[in-house]
Amino acid sequence: MELLYEKLPDAKIKCLACKHYCIIPENKTGICHVRANIKGELMLLTHRMVAAKHLDPIEKKPFYHVLPQTLSYSLGTFGCNFRCLFCQNWQLSQIIKEVAKYDAFKASKFIQTYSSPFSPEEVVEKALQLNAKSIAYTYNEPTIWVEGVKEIAVLAKKHGLKNLMVSSGYESEETLNLLEEVDAYNIDLKSFSSEFYINIVGSKLENVLETIESIHKRKKWIEITTLLIPGKNNDEKELEDMASFIAGIDKNIPWHISRFHPDYKMTDVPPTPIKELEKAIRIGEEAGLNYVYIGNVPGHEKENTYCPCCNKIVIERSGYEVKNHLIKGKCPYCSCKLAGIWE
Repeated sequence: MELLYEKLPDAKIKCLACKHYCIIPENKTGICHVRANIKGELMLLTHRMVAAKHLDPIEKKPFYHVLPQTLSYSLGTFGCNFRCLFCQNWQLSQIIKEVAKYDAFKASKFIQTYSSPFSPEEVVEKALQLNAKSIAYTYNEPTIWVEGVKEIAVLAKKHGLKNLMVSSGYESEETLNLLEEVDAYNIDLKSFSSEFYINIVGSKLENVLETIESIHKRKKWIEITTLLIPGKNNDEKELEDMASFIAGIDKNIPWHISRFHPDYKMTDVPPTPIKELEKAIRIGEEAGLNYVYIGNVPGHEKENTYCPCCNKIVIERSGYEVKNHLIKGKCPYCSCKLAGIWE
């Protein structure tokens, strides 16, 4: 397995998996806490180790324009290259940072203790047994175990399974080049503020925007999710700029605007008012986006997919209860072709 890194003088290495491009001293890890320098070589501490695996509705990822009403076998590991203060999967993504503090050996011990071994063959076989139509790399940031994702994705593709990345959008070009078998990405566009990304997330907005553009240029299907946090990223001008950015790339990119619930280090922030979500929906639609959705509000009318030609409901949703009326991706009322992966 070829690992994404470069050797540097003094036994240091440069990791190439994400846009942090960490310079890692010997016996330490990068920001993600799972890519380590052992004797001047990169070691992926989560290689063939999984911390979470579940069979999920594909709508949970969320993918609304990829194989509706199907199941996705979903995998996650420990670690993350972001430090989002509002993370809703912090038990996987953040806890290793508090335990290991960049120490490669402490991180390795933690992963070995709380993860389970797997092989790519076992993952694909299990997905097929469970009648899943895709494998999703999710829960924490899949970019940090890109080489493991690649191993599974190659085999999954051979067996007719789709490969889905649920990511914060910090993939390096080296990673995007490696993941040619990935069919679709859902990227968290967490804000349109540089200060938000630096202070709350621990990364740079411009790098995420570049990733989104690069994925689209590669002709991969892409959906975007924004968790709307009261008083943090729900400024009207910011939302207008975000919607314009998405529409400027492709008006057929679905934009999921999800309701925030207090978690991790933001338990003092209240849940997003529904009216704030609806305001963001209007902003997205006014920017010309064809598919704008509310997330984490089961039963809301904006969970549904509407035909952009005749405006009739073509996919009905209430939480994970789904009725798909499309016929091979076409509207049953006017035969308009909807953007997405339907077969």
